[in-house]
Order: sequence, then structure tokens, then C-alpha cells
Amino acid sequence: MSTDYQKARQALGFRLRELRESGPQGRITGTALAARLGWPQSKVSKLENGRQTATAEDLRQWADATGRPEAFDELHGRLKGFESHIRSWRRQLAHGHRPVQETWNAVVDGAQVLHVWDSFAVNGMLQTAAYARHVFEQYATLQNSPRDADEAVRARMKRQEWIYQPGRRLNLLLWEAALRARVAPADVLAAQLDRLLGVVGMDTVRLGIVPLDAVLRLPPANAFWIIGEELVITEDWHAELWLDDADSVALYRRVWATLSKSAVYGADAQQVISRVRHGLR
Repeated sequence: MSTDYQKARQALGFRLRELRESGPQGRITGTALAARLGWPQSKVSKLENGRQTATAEDLRQWADATGRPEAFDELHGRLKGFESHIRSWRRQLAHGHRPVQETWNAVVDGAQVLHVWDSFAVNGMLQTAAYARHVFEQYATLQNSPRDADEAVRARMKRQEWIYQPGRRLNLLLWEAALRARVAPADVLAAQLDRLLGVVGMDTVRLGIVPLDAVLRLPPANAFWIIGEELVITEDWHAELWLDDADSVALYRRVWATLSKSAVYGADAQQVISRVRHGLR
């Protein structure tokens, strides 16, 4: 969890404590507030000490229970301010993968240029429907989220229309390990690799493959997207991280440029993909 994020969460907790201690009804103890809200007392403590992230509904109930309903807009504004940077999968996937994919569609649709590094799976912009379905099903099992793989696949396939629009440019780097990852049965992987072979040379796609035996100037690390010039999105097991400050965007641009120096393109990229394809059993 980022330091800035934690500081923002602690500041929100301090404000919640202020409301509890100085409401129009006078000071309310944490135990009394928990009873009023029907929460465990530990939840009140965690929220006030920045150890748990409040939901919008938590904030609305807190404001009402402390006699300060007008404070909700302020509290919600604080929440949106730091949640726009760290978006937990638990919250995002509460209604399945489709809404998450639709959010991504809107973000990508507003960009003309994408720079992407993927180190663990084939990137969603070039996935086949069958490959994408296996990925969604695996993550739904992990996150214990609603199973809406068909709807999520349709939304992801919709996003891929982006690469067929003139003036768009997908600059995609894939580590060879992402091609080899057995996240789907061999026949699905074979079709996925055939799909990659077919996009090499497209006007709107520049596909680079970083071979496993390439000299790396940086460790592969996490996958990330650079959306246009103003936003970076990367992810971990618990959350997506959205970064829009200039320093972070510049850092990820340097990382992408450094990784690209180890990549092969064109016919050389096709050779790597074909080697993986022929090795499938």
C-alpha cells in the first residue's frame, strides 16, 4: 500500500473521529457509535485509525449517526480522492468482471496511444475469447466474485475494436513467459498464439516479444499500461493502482523504454511465438 494512500486514509479516519467527538449531540463513544450503527466496535476503531478503507455507505451511515448528515459530501470527496488511485479487486469485482471491463473500455477509448508491458499472460487487447474466458474464470475463483465470464468476454472483445481504428497505436511488449503460461488448455493456447502471429505487422499494433534468454536491463516485475501521456495502471493481487502524477508516469515510460530494448519485433517476434507454438503438447 502506498504511503500517500495510507496517509490519506489516516486523514479520513481523523476526520471521522472529529465528527464522533464533536457532533451536535455531544461526544459519542466508539462503543456507542458501533452499537448505533450495528457494527463491531473494532470496525469503528479500524476506520478511525486508518486501518480499514470505508465504503461510501459506511461514510453516509457515520455522518447520519453522528448527527452530521451534511458532512457526507465532504467525506465522500475524500474517499474518491484516494480511491481513484488504489482500486481494490474486492470492491471492483463485487458485481463481477463485466463492469470492470466496461470501465477499462471507457478509459482506453479516450486514448490514441497505449504503451503496455505484460509479463504473466497475453494482453487483453489481443486475447481470443476462449483464452479470456479461462482467465476470467480463474480470477473469479480466486476473488470469490460473481461468475459472469461470458459478459466479461463480450466487453473485452468490444475493447479490441480500438486497434482497428485509424490513428490508434498499441505499443505492446510481452515477455516470452506470458506466451508459455499454461492458463488455458493447449488447444486454446495454440489458437491464442496464432492470433498473435496474425497481428504482427498491423499498422496499429507494434508487438515486441522479450525472449526468455534476452539480456534484461530491469527485472520483468508487474504488468502495466500507460494510457496516453497522463495515466498509468498497474495491478497486484489485491488491487489496481492508478497513477496520474507526472513523476510516476515518467518513471513508467522509462521502464517501458528500458524493457523495449530487450524485445524483438517483426519476423524475429514471429519466430519466438512460433517456437512456443510448436512446443505445445
